[in-house]
Amino acid sequence: MLPSIEQRLAQELSAKPVQVAAAIALLDEGATVPFIARYRKEATGGLDDIQLRLLEERLRYLRELEERRAAVIAAITEQGKMTPELLQSIALAEDKTRLEDLYLPYKQKRRTKAQIAIEAGLSPLADALLNDPSLSPDGEAVKFLRDAFANADGAGNPGVPDAKAALDGARQILMERFAEDAQLLQSLREYVQDHGVVASKVVEGKQDEGEKFADYFDYSEPLANVPSYRALALLRGRREGILDVTLRLDSEEEKPKWDAPPNPCESRIAARFGIKAAGRPADKWLQDTARWTWRVKSFMYIETELMGLLRDKAESDAIQVFARNLKALLLAAPAGPRATMGLDPGLRTGVKVAVVDATGKVVDTATVYPHAPRNDWDGALHTLGKLAARHGVSLVSIGNGTASRETDKLAQDLIKRQPELKLTKIVVSEAGASVYSASEFASRELPELDVSLRGAVSIARRLQDPLAELVKIDPKSIGVGQYQHDVSQSQLARQLDAVVEDCVNAVGVDVNTASAPLLARVSGLSAGVAQSIVSYRDIKGAFASRAALKKVPRLGDKTFEQAAGFLRVMNGENPLDASAVHPECYPVVQKILADVKRDMKAVIGDAALVKSLNPAKYADDKFGVPTVSDILKELEKPGRDPRPEFTTATFKEGVEEISDLRPEMILEGVVTNVAAFGAFVDIGVHQDGLVHISALSTSFVKDPHTVVKAGQVVKVKVLEVDPKRKRIALTMRLSDSAPQPGAQPQQRGDRGDAKRLNEHQRGRDPQRRGDERAPAQAGGAMAAAFAKLKK
Repeated sequence: MLPSIEQRLAQELSAKPVQVAAAIALLDEGATVPFIARYRKEATGGLDDIQLRLLEERLRYLRELEERRAAVIAAITEQGKMTPELLQSIALAEDKTRLEDLYLPYKQKRRTKAQIAIEAGLSPLADALLNDPSLSPDGEAVKFLRDAFANADGAGNPGVPDAKAALDGARQILMERFAEDAQLLQSLREYVQDHGVVASKVVEGKQDEGEKFADYFDYSEPLANVPSYRALALLRGRREGILDVTLRLDSEEEKPKWDAPPNPCESRIAARFGIKAAGRPADKWLQDTARWTWRVKSFMYIETELMGLLRDKAESDAIQVFARNLKALLLAAPAGPRATMGLDPGLRTGVKVAVVDATGKVVDTATVYPHAPRNDWDGALHTLGKLAARHGVSLVSIGNGTASRETDKLAQDLIKRQPELKLTKIVVSEAGASVYSASEFASRELPELDVSLRGAVSIARRLQDPLAELVKIDPKSIGVGQYQHDVSQSQLARQLDAVVEDCVNAVGVDVNTASAPLLARVSGLSAGVAQSIVSYRDIKGAFASRAALKKVPRLGDKTFEQAAGFLRVMNGENPLDASAVHPECYPVVQKILADVKRDMKAVIGDAALVKSLNPAKYADDKFGVPTVSDILKELEKPGRDPRPEFTTATFKEGVEEISDLRPEMILEGVVTNVAAFGAFVDIGVHQDGLVHISALSTSFVKDPHTVVKAGQVVKVKVLEVDPKRKRIALTMRLSDSAPQPGAQPQQRGDRGDAKRLNEHQRGRDPQRRGDERAPAQAGGAMAAAFAKLKK
């Protein structure tokens, strides 16, 4: 028998079965991953949130596998076809693919040609020719002629009018038998996985319409080598009717002719059933049957399955990239509680302005028209200056949509003209702002504001605290991933929800200022309970302690246990309520205070004292050394924020359009997206450039996420610019030299680099408003790729 689920998960996670069993029990009891990772380390042996997320996902799969296994056993048993050997094979099936292979011959399906032939009594003919190839197919076939009849269910059967019909029916029986042999099917699948080639050609007449897929008009690549972003591009091209995408063997360049020598898969089918070319009467008929099996049944089944697996893997990889980028964006450095002016750029419709105070409360709004067609530059500066002075604004947050650079220049002019305001300007991603503006929550939060002004509020607040503001937006609308609309929406939502939950709980939430959407992401809190907290707070006033949360309707003991450690009560009755120390652990703190003979305020923040304490001294059966160690870290620096310090990128003056770029320029920029082949960087020209993976570092980089992350400020050098195709090749290796015109590129590049520039990375894919810019086109992928594209 297979090992238990706990044993299999333990092996996959390199953990002990007892750790896995404890984690499963906690999950089944309703505990969240953040809670288990933070406050149940003794039970799980310190499994971290990454291991627990993997465990949660694999647990779901393995439980579904066991449910399916039981259903398969029941179905075959009900048919009266279960054997001890088959039961043993089913019990040992390690994954869904193997299980479905075993079930295939017994699966209920539409009445097939093979079943009609069996009804007509042609099974003995099929068996006779397979077992004794010395028999004459035609001579045997005439023994099985039969008139048309109705079967037991009343369905018509054409019978067997002649020898050809008899042999065709016998062949259908053998083909179905061969194609449903589980051992053979697995062998064929493995061969195609190793020797399959994905090929695509443009559908005739679609060349102009599908220009963005031009790199795939005549493309082929080994199945095992196709990266996720390329697979998704191919599948999108096929879905849009531009590309004809197929799978073939590497030994067959084109569709083989019927009289071609047997390919390796046809030979495997023949070998499995003892079919040989020995000159016997039935040998040729049997070999043709093996060929028919491969071309008509097995290959079509395997092609569909493997292309599906390619899609699944590509989607999984894309979702992982999205999740990593989302995490980096959510955990970006907050500017903090400073009065901020949000500018939502626009041309004809004007620049929407919203001023929020240090707490994020909207204190003023306006609309200015500095750009064409009104060109009221001085009037806009006057209005912005008055607003900034009136409300003590220190930060100007500018959305990166249409007219972003022009509006950035406006802010720069304001800073020059009124230096006494001491303003700092930052361009931020406005992806998802329009989604928030039109949302039901925004209507409740800012009912008095026009939809167009709500976007400016969001732009201001996401600079103050990206996490608190971005949780109000559907993660799929934040625009930090590719092909998010092409992948499984349920898997994407589950993965992104997990990322948001982990980020929120890693930072902690001020229960007296948090919005309902932010509270809803706290461990254990549903949207309904989160709204109850806000409503209770609005009526009763700020919470003075964590314990006061128990008075909130629908917030029971279990919910309090899951959520309390992640909720912060600043300046409350108990200083620990502002830390990550869980209320259940307060007795441990009292034990520590009694031992050092000091009060709470004297101990909190005294790093020297806290570091001198031995966690083992305060551990007991309930709270072990890991938990006590965490408590001491919190006492040393309570409520510490894991996010980095706030920094900004300074875009170079005079570089506002792609036409302003020149090779060898060194610029500052912000990483907007990280993909498997490199990172996209906003350098302030309305067009992200691409730093290819080979140009991220002087050392070898296997995964770009180990070097850069979304939101990071970086310095880059311009290598090459292609204004026509809107591509910018950048490098973070500032010692690199831009290629001389006409020179052969020295950088490593291949056809794959060129492909990555097109459909795979057409820029960010945000939800945009009508007057905002279209999604950006991709940048370059080093000079080598450009050279190959130009050829």
